[in-house]
Amino acid sequence: MPSKTCIALNKPYGMICQFSDSGGKPTLADVVDQPDVYPAGRLDTDSEGLVLLTDDGALQAAITQPGSRRRGKLWKTYWAQVEGEPGEQALAVLRSGVALKDGQSRPAKASVIAQPELWPRDPPIRQRQSIPTTWLALQLAEGRNRQVRRMTAAVGHPTLRLIRAAIGPIHLDGLAPGQSRRLSNEQINQLRAARGG
Repeated sequence: MPSKTCIALNKPYGMICQFSDSGGKPTLADVVDQPDVYPAGRLDTDSEGLVLLTDDGALQAAITQPGSRRRGKLWKTYWAQVEGEPGEQALAVLRSGVALKDGQSRPAKASVIAQPELWPRDPPIRQRQSIPTTWLALQLAEGRNRQVRRMTAAVGHPTLRLIRAAIGPIHLDGLAPGQSRRLSNEQINQLRAARGG
């Protein structure tokens, strides 16, 4: 039986998270030359960071499906640069779950962090001198459409830049935008173990 493949990619800003042609916009095919792998979950075009690509359908499902009582939660870690300075009240709402149009979000792990060491974004975020920005670390065990952006906006702090830093035990670990690396069998097993399977 051939071994399964799982690739960690740092998806650049502005790249569509698919392999098929998108009318001239950059896609995963521009940076990944590995046949028969597919993204395990999406990352919005205006978001950056970690995407896992695999040819293993069971692993893909384990990464993308939310946690349950039977299966563990696979926490996804995001770094969000938000407008303003969120206080304890805003963080408490993020930690307890935010009322969104498609229902209450699950509780997130949320904290203020120092600005991470990152590559420059092209184009850079909009800067307003009168309004400071803050970096948050948010961990979610679900992945609704544009969820982090909707959650921070709901507590009054729109996201200006969003990077997915980790999926379970797998981290960006110095990958530059567009760079990828193949996960070891041990790392794939760690991913499975994080979901209880």
